[in-house]
Amino acid sequence: MKRVLVVDDHAMTVELLTARLEAMGLHVTPASSGSEALALIAGIKPDLVLLDVMMPEMDGFEVTRRLKANLDTRHIPVVLLTALSSAEDEAQGREAGADGFLRKPFQKPELKDLIAAMLGV
Repeated sequence: MKRVLVVDDHAMTVELLTARLEAMGLHVTPASSGSEALALIAGIKPDLVLLDVMMPEMDGFEVTRRLKANLDTRHIPVVLLTALSSAEDEAQGREAGADGFLRKPFQKPELKDLIAAMLGV
């Protein structure tokens, strides 16, 4: 079973993503902050990280940079969840090492297509 780490400081977003991903047969681990995600990642070894960009303390760009700088986690695909829509924001995400983007609000087919592309499921 593929594992997905879902990171968002909004509980409703985490609940929605968890329900949709579990319905697709994926194992989901939630985290409510970037620091929590970084603490969990070594233990759960996710196949994919869905990561909110705008979070307090440590934003998704910084979490992505740290994951991609670490030899043990750089191979894990990171998809940034964002309400940001400018080309500069996307460029910042790519520079940080993001493998993809899912714009909020997203639709169920978009999520399903993204998961299929990232995990081959």
